[in-house]
Amino acid sequence: MKKQLLIVDGYNMIGSWPELVQLKNQNKLEDAREVLLQRLSNYAKYEGLEVIVVFDAQLVPGIQQTYKKYHLTVVFTKEEETADSYIERIAGEKNDRLTQVTVATSDLAEQWLVFSKGALRASANELYKNVQKSERTIAIHATDIHFQDFRRNSPWNLEQLSKLSEKMDELSKKKE
Repeated sequence: MKKQLLIVDGYNMIGSWPELVQLKNQNKLEDAREVLLQRLSNYAKYEGLEVIVVFDAQLVPGIQQTYKKYHLTVVFTKEEETADSYIERIAGEKNDRLTQVTVATSDLAEQWLVFSKGALRASANELYKNVQKSERTIAIHATDIHFQDFRRNSPWNLEQLSKLSEKMDELSKKKE
């Protein structure tokens, strides 16, 4: 099975996801980046993906860097390099027989270009919905795990629960 690599155009997501747009409009771009990274980290861990999040250094000049945060690779491009050109280059390099690259962006020109290099594409909205779905599933699993402890620590054993269930059925039939 191929390794799954998701390359995300960070500012494209910030400009599309409702809660991130709200933070951006409040001049809280750093907070929007942080929320994006946290949500993508949970998504990546749950789905078993490697994720690279790319930001244009044009919006934060002079800080070209690559670092790990929340098990994600975060890239701020060089001052003269756009996130689009970086993503296009990396998608071409990383997409091979062992790795399936998916690029998350709503930029149609970029989608076509990475698609021509064999990478898959996802719009900002598609990724947003996928992240939300994973978050809901994680919440359900967390609730199940939480209540598993209650079932394990129940003072009733299986035989008693079975008898109780039979008695409830018997009583409900009498009411009818």
